[in-house]
Amino acid sequence: MDGETLIAEISDYCHRNGLAETTFGRLAVNDGKLVGRLRTGGRVTGETLTRLRAFMSAMHAPSRTRSLPAAPRAAMPAPSSQPRDAQGNFRFYDNRQKYLLFVTTCSEKWVVADRIGAELGNIHPRPPSVRLFDAGVGDGTVLSRVMRATHDRFPTMPLTIVGKEISLEDVRLTLEKMPDRFFEHPSTVLVMTNMHYSEAPWLTPSSVEAATSMVWREVALTGHTGHDFEQQITELQPFLAQNWGTRARPGAGSLTYEKPVVLVIYRDDYRFLLDSVMPRRGAARADYDLVIASQPYRARASVEFKASRVIAPLVRALGPGGRLLGMHSHGGDPGLEIIQKVWPGENPFVTDRHQLLAAVKTALGKEARNIGFHAGSDARSLFRYDMHTLPTEVSASIGTSTLLAAWNAAIYVAQIEDQRLADVMSNNLYLEATREVLQKHGGLWFWDESYVITRRRDLG
Repeated sequence: MDGETLIAEISDYCHRNGLAETTFGRLAVNDGKLVGRLRTGGRVTGETLTRLRAFMSAMHAPSRTRSLPAAPRAAMPAPSSQPRDAQGNFRFYDNRQKYLLFVTTCSEKWVVADRIGAELGNIHPRPPSVRLFDAGVGDGTVLSRVMRATHDRFPTMPLTIVGKEISLEDVRLTLEKMPDRFFEHPSTVLVMTNMHYSEAPWLTPSSVEAATSMVWREVALTGHTGHDFEQQITELQPFLAQNWGTRARPGAGSLTYEKPVVLVIYRDDYRFLLDSVMPRRGAARADYDLVIASQPYRARASVEFKASRVIAPLVRALGPGGRLLGMHSHGGDPGLEIIQKVWPGENPFVTDRHQLLAAVKTALGKEARNIGFHAGSDARSLFRYDMHTLPTEVSASIGTSTLLAAWNAAIYVAQIEDQRLADVMSNNLYLEATREVLQKHGGLWFWDESYVITRRRDLG
């Protein structure tokens, strides 16, 4: 079929169901850029077309016509009839354009990595390796910086990194940053998995059905240069495309894996040294020295969900003396000021670190007896990151590109859904609000807050 017909069908489907096109691509074929490529002349394979058809049919797609006029605003379905993914399940990887623009225009990844690097001074690794778990790798910027910092502090110790990430695109971006890490710190075992928070630290699915479909792949890198390692890691792309699939949870709209995957990468010339470090299928352990939990949950999620479904399982994965460093958006900054100018009274940051730690302690029950909860003072726990701007960019006349970047950062951090954005971006009032805030403060910045949870050291 021709591309225009397919684009019209997808556009009509998204319009009627209240989905962003990036979200549609992610849910249907795990590719948020699909529709964008189609609009620039891209094609799809017969297999992909079949999956798109099946998704739209299963989700009650509208009738397939070549072109339909847009429905008037009054005819739009009520919010309660729209899929929950469009309204209540914003996730960072739903819109790649917002995510990538935020990452490249703001310093959060740098600042978060520095905060984690400072925590390395408080861990006390035990043989056979330094063990880190990243509860949301993202594009790998933070992880690669943390790996450099870990090498600087523990240059001769074997290093085990386990990273959880469900987004195929983020796994690709992360692996692109790894060749030089294997060159600088050759005694590294890198594990990537798409499993849930309650499964990923142990590399073990919780259901028999998932366990029988699990894909476990080990890659022993040969050669001695970053270029050698890069070529072999790049060759993993077909494997990732085939296995790192996602599907919508029935009745929820959020994403889960089609099948659990564990990808283990290490250097073949260090296989002997790393034998006791390597995870084994069915026998992996969770005794991490440091667990990184940077923005692991949706800001508007209930404190009970954050505590019981995300943080408590990660605390259980700590080894003796292990530390969990959690970080999330705090608000009270110019970014939130922009949001509240457009949506008065809006505050997505409903849970602070004190409430969360209390809920985690409750969720752990008797297990909390050996756990320490450290909220810290504001001076230690709060940290700021900025949007990159030149001094001349925030002046009497702010360029449109700077305004759009600032607006994107504000709505990304506040996790504003696409449907709500469509209502306010029909005129330029949102840009005027952004300009006013930038001129008032001379720039744009945001506050994150951190907290630490520790397991008692085994002194016996």
